[in-house]
Amino acid sequence: MRALTVFLSTLALVTTVAAPARARPAAAVPDVVFHRADFATGTGEGMTAGDGLAFGSAAGTVSHTDALGTKTWEYARWTGPERAIGFAATELIASWTADVPQGSWLQVEARVRNAQGLTRWYSLGRWSYAEGDVLRTSVPGQGDADAKVAVDTLVAAAGRPMSGYQLRLTLYRRPGSDVTPRVRTSGVMSSRVPDRKTVPASPGGGAWGKELAVPRRSQNVHQGHYPEWNGGGEAWCSPTSTTMVMGYWDVWPSERDTAWIDPADPDPEVDHAARHTYDHAYDGTGNWPFNTAYAGRHGLDGFVTRLRSLTELELLIKAGVPVITSQSFKKGELPGAGYGTDGHLMVVVGFTTSGDVIANDPASPSNDAVRRVYPRAAFENVWLRGSSSGGVAYVIHPPGRPLPATTPGLPANW
Repeated sequence: MRALTVFLSTLALVTTVAAPARARPAAAVPDVVFHRADFATGTGEGMTAGDGLAFGSAAGTVSHTDALGTKTWEYARWTGPERAIGFAATELIASWTADVPQGSWLQVEARVRNAQGLTRWYSLGRWSYAEGDVLRTSVPGQGDADAKVAVDTLVAAAGRPMSGYQLRLTLYRRPGSDVTPRVRTSGVMSSRVPDRKTVPASPGGGAWGKELAVPRRSQNVHQGHYPEWNGGGEAWCSPTSTTMVMGYWDVWPSERDTAWIDPADPDPEVDHAARHTYDHAYDGTGNWPFNTAYAGRHGLDGFVTRLRSLTELELLIKAGVPVITSQSFKKGELPGAGYGTDGHLMVVVGFTTSGDVIANDPASPSNDAVRRVYPRAAFENVWLRGSSSGGVAYVIHPPGRPLPATTPGLPANW
C-alpha cells in the first residue's frame, strides 16, 4: 500500500495557490512532461560516459553515517544541464536504472528553478540493491521555503512553482575498490495536477479487446511474511505488481537469489522484490522509483511518469506493454474491488471489448482471483483525480523494445 490521501491533499492546495491570483483556472488535464537524461551533456566528475554513466576515477571522498555506521566512500558525479519544464510545475519525480554491486551505491538529487532562482539540492533517494553497505532509503526532513520532499516526490511550496530543474547523480564505492557501479538510464517527470474531484471517462485508444498474458500474483498470500520488510499483505502491493510485470517479460530472480526464502512460500519472487524495494526511512515497499530501479537491477528499463488518461494508457497496452497504476478510493468507489485504500498499486493488463479495464489486482485472496474487470469510468476517476495519485504509473519494459509514440500535440510523458 502507498498512502496518498494526506500527501495529495497537500498537492491540491499547492496546485490551486501556487500561481499568481490572475492565473488561468486549473487545466482540464494534468500538465506532464518526462525527460530522459542525456549523459552526453552536463558535467562529469570522475565519470565515464558511454553505455550510461560509469565510475571512472574518484573525484573525492565523503563520510556517510546511517544506522549501519559511519563509513568513508569515494565518489564520482554527473551534474546534468538545467532543463526547462515548459509550464509551472508543482511536482517532480526522478527515476533510474543502475548496476550498483556490493560495495557501491547511488544517490539521486535535484534542484529546481523558481521565480526566486535556483534552489538547493534535494536528495530524491539513496539506492542500493545489495545490503550491508548503506541503507536503501528516501531522505526525510527536507523542507524549506522552496519545496519539500515527500518520500520520492519533490513538491513545490505554495506560490513557488518550478520552471526548470537540474539532475545530479553520484556513484559511491569503497576507497580503492575496483568495483564499477554504473547508471544505465535516468529520467525526470515534472507535472502540475489539477485539483479535480471527478474525472470524465476518456475515449478509446485502440486497445479494446486486447489483454496481455501477465502472470498473476496475490499480495495477500504473503500476509505476515517477513515483518522486517513490512510483513506482506496490503503493504506489498507495489513489489507484487512489479513482480507481475517482470514475469510478463520473463525476467525472474534466480533460485540462488531467492534461496533465503522459506521453501513453503508460494511465490518467493514477491518476497524477494519486497526485500529489495524496502525503503528504510519510509518503512515500506511503496517507494515508486525504488520499484522501477529494482526491475532495472534485473536488466529491464523502467521509469515513473504520469499518464493523462486511459486513452494514453491504451497506447502502451496496444504496443504490448502492461502498466502499473497507483490509485486511492473508498470502498464502493471502484465496483468489483470490494475494498477501500489510501493508496494501492495494480497492473493494467488490457481492456474488454466495451473499454472496461482488465487489471491484475494484487489485493486478491489468491493468485487465481487476481484478474479483475473494473468499469472504465470508475477506474479512470479514482486513478486520475486530485485526491488520488493524479495518474502515476510505472512503465517497465526490455531496453531493446521501443515504446509507442506519445500523444501528438502534448509534451512527451514517456
